[in-house]
Amino acid sequence: MNDTRRTSSNAALAARDLRHVWHPCSQMHDHETIPMVPIVRGEGAWLFDADGQRYLDGISSWWVNLFGHANPRIAAALADQAGRLEHVIFAGFTHEPALRLAEELVRVTPEGLNRVFYGDNGSSAIEVALKMSFHYWRNLGQGEKTRFIALTGSYHGETLGALSVSDVALYRKTYAPLLLEPILVPSPDTWDAAPGETAAAVAARRLQDLRKTLQQHAGEVCAVIVEPLVQCAGGMRMYHPDYLTGLRSLCDEYNVHFIADEIAVGFGRTGTLFACEQAGSMVGGNEPGEKSASASHAPGVRPDFMCLSKGLTAGTMALSAVLTTDDVYQAFYDEYASGKAFLHSHSYTGNPLACRVALETLAIFADEPVLERNRTLAAHLARRLEPLRQHPNVADVRQTGMIAAVELVRDKATRAPFPFEERRGMRVYLHGLTRECLLRPLGNVVYFMPPYVVSESEIDHLVEVAIEGIERAVA
Repeated sequence: MNDTRRTSSNAALAARDLRHVWHPCSQMHDHETIPMVPIVRGEGAWLFDADGQRYLDGISSWWVNLFGHANPRIAAALADQAGRLEHVIFAGFTHEPALRLAEELVRVTPEGLNRVFYGDNGSSAIEVALKMSFHYWRNLGQGEKTRFIALTGSYHGETLGALSVSDVALYRKTYAPLLLEPILVPSPDTWDAAPGETAAAVAARRLQDLRKTLQQHAGEVCAVIVEPLVQCAGGMRMYHPDYLTGLRSLCDEYNVHFIADEIAVGFGRTGTLFACEQAGSMVGGNEPGEKSASASHAPGVRPDFMCLSKGLTAGTMALSAVLTTDDVYQAFYDEYASGKAFLHSHSYTGNPLACRVALETLAIFADEPVLERNRTLAAHLARRLEPLRQHPNVADVRQTGMIAAVELVRDKATRAPFPFEERRGMRVYLHGLTRECLLRPLGNVVYFMPPYVVSESEIDHLVEVAIEGIERAVA
């Protein structure tokens, strides 16, 4: 079968695909003119198609891949587990990979997150955290708490609950009649800074907005949910870690939960193992600190719920986890007749294959200087992007650890955007394919989120191709 696939051409595989497959986040009509790219194998930071062309994966295949495609260490762990146990019901049964993974996650996340609930993917983790927060307050006799506070520009997933606390119109607008209405507060996004205003000052100003909202609504609010440091799908918007410190204090003061959506930013993306670690420290967004997965507990702030997925398995298997406190756990712990149990389940909850892969992912962090190397790579990426700050159609170049973004605009002085119908970012994507690069801009934001195994020369290639694509896109 593999030989047949290798000799099949891109055109033949694409034709078969388009007869039956409906792809995510896509207008399928586009593929009448935009190529469908069939990938037959991966190696390190590269993907290879059926015609033998290769593509440098500049976006970690939707932000999931950490240690390269077909990583031999992770593949060996997966194969070993597949020969032992592939799956078992996780209600009333348990297994070594799931309990070991829970122990490891408790060890490396902020102190006090002692309970682990498994899900299938990032959106599932958000659903769990939202339901668990609401149910907690209900079990405590505070059923009037039914709402959630979210940041403007936020994105937390596309199931109905996760979409309800998101604020990206592209995803939310169509389904608005089906969704809960969040209470939105202004994002501390540094893009919104006044002339001369620092990122920390923006964070302080936005914390005052949050305080006013909590003063008015705390009695009906279950939790505040945020993406720590980087609002990814909202355009790679970035903010100062002081906001997380203040958020924790306000949640304590007004008796609401703090949900940290670390699905995209966790596992080293922002320079620390988890983005929440940077709160209350001297670590800034562009000067990430080091955090080893061998450490007993993370510094920084502790949310009431931490949602993890994507990098949890280094992009190999679908898995998510929600970590929470003993206080939350005890609110559900009672006799069966009390009706307080958290009756939420997924068929593949605690899947042994995925848990074993996640354990190997954490082991790589413990065994290798991943975060130290990431700091070097992030600094190199920053140097290569610096000239773009002077480009007449670039309004901003921003970076937090191994996430960098370039904001394209029609007019630099006014920040007037290009009309979305012109799809300037798509031109960058298409140019990238002709130059061995996978770059997939968010609208007119060209971003870089490569696997951690990328080399400095590969970063050079990504940036060079992106600059070429930007020149063509703005012409």
